[in-house]
Amino acid sequence: MDTISTYLTKDHRDCDEVFASLENAVADNNWDLTNTLFTDFLKDLNHHFSMEETIMFPAFEEKTGMSGGPTAMMRMEHEQMRSVLGQMKEDVDAKNADHFFGLSESLMMLMQQHNMKEEQMLYAMADAHLGADVEGIVSNMKALEKN
Repeated sequence: MDTISTYLTKDHRDCDEVFASLENAVADNNWDLTNTLFTDFLKDLNHHFSMEETIMFPAFEEKTGMSGGPTAMMRMEHEQMRSVLGQMKEDVDAKNADHFFGLSESLMMLMQQHNMKEEQMLYAMADAHLGADVEGIVSNMKALEKN
């Protein structure tokens, strides 16, 4: 059985792999592949955010009564990453590798810090507080379609 921690941590790693491939495509000036990988990465990351924001966070908040705590911080960080991704999309469209890499470095730092907080704190808290509900929550996250 997956826990929230194991399931969402694996999803972080899957997103990281696509992101690394994206950076390699930009480094190779392969803009067709870059466009495809950027679309894939955006879809994967937004799906990850959606699993958290629409399923896991609300369940955690309801169970713990903490709506202004760690989940509020994670939502704010999601918005920061979405903003950087919007700028990166402009660079992909303009084939501006130099600016893209400046932004990708910023995004990488944001993602690493964010993922560490989730993996070392929030996911463990969620697994502990949600107890018997974890299996259903993970099942609901798995059922959420990518848009």
